[in-house]
Amino acid sequence: MPHQPETLRFADAGGIPNSPLPLLLYRAVLEVPDAADRGAAFVALFARNGWTGAWRDGIYPFQHFHSSAHEVLGIARGRARVQLGGPPGPIVTVHAGDVIVIPAGVGHKNEGASPDLVVIGAYPAGQHADLRRGRAEERNEVLRRIAAVPLPLLDPVDGRDGVLLRAWRTADAPTGTVS
Repeated sequence: MPHQPETLRFADAGGIPNSPLPLLLYRAVLEVPDAADRGAAFVALFARNGWTGAWRDGIYPFQHFHSSAHEVLGIARGRARVQLGGPPGPIVTVHAGDVIVIPAGVGHKNEGASPDLVVIGAYPAGQHADLRRGRAEERNEVLRRIAAVPLPLLDPVDGRDGVLLRAWRTADAPTGTVS
């Protein structure tokens, strides 16, 4: 049975454009006791579902978003408080085993983490993330880029059976509006 993520939607936050696509927050996807095994398990899970280019790090401590790719973050170790959707978006706490699927354009920022935080990130095959911080002079360009990012073929957690495909294909509001 597919996981049932929390869905969060964000209005345009000015410098952070956000997206009509909902952010998906999956809780306790991997309950692997060893953090090293959990990191490897996230890399394998994401790759099996077509999310590639895996990296291992943390979450930047400043507001940012990606205009050229959707992003998945698997919390392999530790915990973090992450602001989503740019200011004044909610701050959620994520723990080892959780997954956040962030549509292109949606802001995120590490608001504090345990010293042992390890995040595994990846992108749909063929997508490569840029790093945007919401500069006013880039707004028109990033809105065009976000609108051109294709939907992934598979949910990074549950593949073809996942919620992402249904949730993202039915999101029909144009970029930059409240959805």
